[in-house]
Amino acid sequence: MIKFENISKVYPGSSPALENINFNVNPGEFVSVVGHSGAGKSTLLKLIYTEEKPTTGTVLFDETNIVDLRPKELPILRRNIGTVFQDYKLLPKKTLAENVSFALEVAGKSDGEIRETVPKILDIVGLADKMENYPREVSGGEQQRVALARALVNKPKVLIADEPTGNLDPVSTWEIIQLLLKINEFGTTVLLATHDNGIVDRIARRVVVMENGRIVSDKQKGKYQL
Repeated sequence: MIKFENISKVYPGSSPALENINFNVNPGEFVSVVGHSGAGKSTLLKLIYTEEKPTTGTVLFDETNIVDLRPKELPILRRNIGTVFQDYKLLPKKTLAENVSFALEVAGKSDGEIRETVPKILDIVGLADKMENYPREVSGGEQQRVALARALVNKPKVLIADEPTGNLDPVSTWEIIQLLLKINEFGTTVLLATHDNGIVDRIARRVVVMENGRIVSDKQKGKYQL
């Protein structure tokens, strides 16, 4: 589904953020990308949803070279990719339901589709009873669940979660990880960037370890130590 071929990324005036990256992600996989801050995890993920372009190399998504996509083609790609970040990026003056609805409105869905879909997706993340609450009225863990619902509402093929538990307590952290695993069981490919080895050990799925912009380990299962 996703293929990196000889990828390097160099920002002006700095050492390479990514250097000679080659790896594949298969449909339905759950892949944790781990490493210290500055290892290149976020830059790697940004190449998938085209917030950044590589200096050299090719990124394939469903056999399409997304590096060469024209601006008008990007919205179609991004509908297949859900994103969740450490910062929940919720709209504070909209209810939880309206935050999720907004993603459907942008995608051009009808009012009927929105009314049908939003309650279902909020039920999946355990927030059906708080649809009319505002972000300030719920916990950080619940806000992140709304962000997950918003990322999933257009049924993406891939979900990218970049340090999604960085602001959460241990209980909320594990609730989010369990949701990610549940989403993966539905068939969505999940890429999780984290520096928390405890999370990765409990997930027990494929782990890609990065150091200084390079992949230094890629294992299907097992523990790792930063």
